[in-house]
Amino acid sequence: MPSIPPTATILGVKVHALTQAHTLALIEDFITNGQPHQLATVNPEFVVEAQHDAEFRRIINQAALALPDGIGLLMAARFLSTTPLPERVPGSDLVEQLAGLSHQKGYRIYFLGAREGVAEKAITNLKIRYPRLQVAGHYAGSPALEENEAIIRRILPTRPDILLVAYGAPKQDKWIARNLDQLQIPVCLGVGGSFDFIAGITKRAPQWVQHMHLEWLHRLIMQPWRWRRIWNAVPRFSWLIFWSRFKNSNTNLIVIY
Repeated sequence: MPSIPPTATILGVKVHALTQAHTLALIEDFITNGQPHQLATVNPEFVVEAQHDAEFRRIINQAALALPDGIGLLMAARFLSTTPLPERVPGSDLVEQLAGLSHQKGYRIYFLGAREGVAEKAITNLKIRYPRLQVAGHYAGSPALEENEAIIRRILPTRPDILLVAYGAPKQDKWIARNLDQLQIPVCLGVGGSFDFIAGITKRAPQWVQHMHLEWLHRLIMQPWRWRRIWNAVPRFSWLIFWSRFKNSNTNLIVIY
């Protein structure tokens, strides 16, 4: 049985020190266990949002797994001298890997969220690569409270092993936290824009750009209307990390004196 790894604490937000292989092993263990688990794909934007959204911070910190989805988190953990984060576990890559597990082992996956028709296109593309992918169902819906019970009634009879929720953060994570006990699904995971990437609606950065850790720049060029989110994920996050270390350094100096 794989063990839950230690966490790095970045600006009050816990992130598990996971590899992709370890994450998949734990997910399989969660499915075997059968109890409901919430997973969060944490990136620098999540950490910035959690600075003023206490509910969101609590949800991440209480998640069964908080995955390090962003090179900025790995760099921040090293800079702050907290628990090292060994590698990124990107949400989009994880959806592909879960489809592969479903193909191999018959796990049933429910696709919730994104715009109308996007999940269907993502499923079609996944089935080209994983023809035995077991789809419990799909539905766009919304995270609005007035739709909550109708969505629950739609999902429950399908008995999925994995629920992927693509409403964007923090709405997807709050939706899962609100409904986790009622759903009783072993693995519930917020996946942001992953369906759009897999459906081919949004293009991911080329591999060489990903290797240079410049996906944020590619996204800014391709989707300039996202500038505010990119501002939070890169300059603002970096400033908060530097300021946190500066404050802690000054505190240590005062204590030593």
